[in-house]
Amino acid sequence: MSGGGLGADVVFRLGSLAITDTVTTTWGLMLVFGLLAAYLSRRLQAEPARWQIALEATVATIEAAIAEVLPQASRRVLPFVATLWLFVLVANLTGLVPGLHAPTRDLSATAALAALVFFSTHWFGICAMGWRPYLRHYAEPSVILLPFNIISELTRTLALAIRLFGNMMSLEMAALLVLLIAGFLVPVPLLMLHVVEALVQAYIFGMLALIYIAGALEAPEAPEAGAPSSEPPSAKEIP
Repeated sequence: MSGGGLGADVVFRLGSLAITDTVTTTWGLMLVFGLLAAYLSRRLQAEPARWQIALEATVATIEAAIAEVLPQASRRVLPFVATLWLFVLVANLTGLVPGLHAPTRDLSATAALAALVFFSTHWFGICAMGWRPYLRHYAEPSVILLPFNIISELTRTLALAIRLFGNMMSLEMAALLVLLIAGFLVPVPLLMLHVVEALVQAYIFGMLALIYIAGALEAPEAPEAGAPSSEPPSAKEIP
């Protein structure tokens, strides 16, 4: 049975509400992430085991990537960006499990992720600057730029959703076409292509979200009059 959003199949119905495979898979992934986080956090030790070393290395790698873009607030945005990265990656790889489809090949799922990035970006910006200064920077240096800035925010969110959806949908369609034409003679190259594409798309999605958050946290503020410059004097100014 097909229905629901683009790329989704209806699994069952609750009255007039159709529950698609995207919903069931997404909630299943959320449940797995929640249970793993609760289980592993209770088993952390001062002398780490191998799994703890691997887990800490993963978190350290993500934190280092965040610090390259946003060094002053890497710890603040780490929980959100790391969770987003890991969720998108695992969701992309779900398509490799027989009988399951990647939730990210459904436009409704990628739109929800993009909306989450949209609201989180402004949340971080408002928490860092206050809502008045943050909203004011959209009308600087001229109020004429306000509608253009609003359109830019909406279009980049739409592009974020469509980019992930389009890439994952095209990947599954390409794999299906190759299997129909060549049969199961080339499963390993297809699996490797799927893994690489899943990694790339998760990285791009998380990095774009990080760049948007960094832009919100580093929104330009007008310098105060008479405030000393933090830049070193040029050679001509040195007596």
